[in-house]
Amino acid sequence: MPHDHPHDHSELDDMTARVMALETLLTRKGIVESAALDEIIETYETRVGPRNGAAVVARAWTDPEFRDWLERDATAAIGSMGFTGRQGEHMMAVFNTPDRHNMVVCTLCSCYPWSVLGMPPVWYKSMPYRARAVREPRAVLAEFGVTLPEETAVRVWDSTAEMRYLVIPMRPDGTEGMSVDALAGLVTRDSMIGTGLALAPEAA
Repeated sequence: MPHDHPHDHSELDDMTARVMALETLLTRKGIVESAALDEIIETYETRVGPRNGAAVVARAWTDPEFRDWLERDATAAIGSMGFTGRQGEHMMAVFNTPDRHNMVVCTLCSCYPWSVLGMPPVWYKSMPYRARAVREPRAVLAEFGVTLPEETAVRVWDSTAEMRYLVIPMRPDGTEGMSVDALAGLVTRDSMIGTGLALAPEAA
């Protein structure tokens, strides 16, 4: 269920305003084209940023000691890989199993672990996702193409200014013997939010 939690809206609004002002200034002065900015944002939102989280997941799949550490103290375990900083100070890893699928939302704004997932996708910040993910998570998952067995419970985690979540998806079948780097290539951003699953080897 959603719960009240403190967010520093003034800080978020100020940061957004500054980014917009900088983008406007750069494009007006001809220093950078709007299309180039869009490409940079796309790169960090979907390609560069989530690679940090994918490395964490792949290591958890292959290193039992690291997995246990991640479960006990995700902030420290993730920090040991060099992924720390603003928007990722306090982390909790939640592990998908055949019995439970985890999904993350921020019901009041868009708290998100930038240090491991990069920039949040537009839909994560949208009001429909924030409202419906809690109310009807299975329907939302279906719209992302994820249909779970009836016996699999869905747990929705409400990200806050104090705690952000990283979903550790289940390791796909047929990945025995794959290197850590190859396994990381199966981990998508959406699978670490819980709106997707890790890719099968043939689909990577």
